[in-house]
Amino acid sequence: MDLDMYAEALVSAFEHPENRHEIKNADAKMSEENISCGDKITVYIEIEKGKVKDASFEGTGCVISMGSADMLMSELKGKSLSEIEKEDKQGLLKLINIDPGPVRMHCATLSLRAVKKAILNYENKPIDRATKEL
Repeated sequence: MDLDMYAEALVSAFEHPENRHEIKNADAKMSEENISCGDKITVYIEIEKGKVKDASFEGTGCVISMGSADMLMSELKGKSLSEIEKEDKQGLLKLINIDPGPVRMHCATLSLRAVKKAILNYENKPIDRATKEL
């Protein structure tokens, strides 16, 4: 795979993830899979007083899916659940600093979809259409 096509921070997050581990007894957890390419992820979120105390992931996949997952987990720490519910594809693309194009967009958004589903499930809220379409 030619890594030169990806932003340096994304490649670094893929090669040296800071948030790739299981959180035992996580308050929110969700697994997602990108059936078109086989990327798989499980996110773990520890919640305290309505905010993310810790967030991590485990999974297998490409530079885009695993690198963006690591970057997203770092970004979530300290955010309120309502802030996370408002997160969208555009914010994630700004965070990872690449436009993966239509074919690889599902790779980039895999972790965000899992996080949003985990939070909505934790709050006993239905999964909204925007989250399903990530």
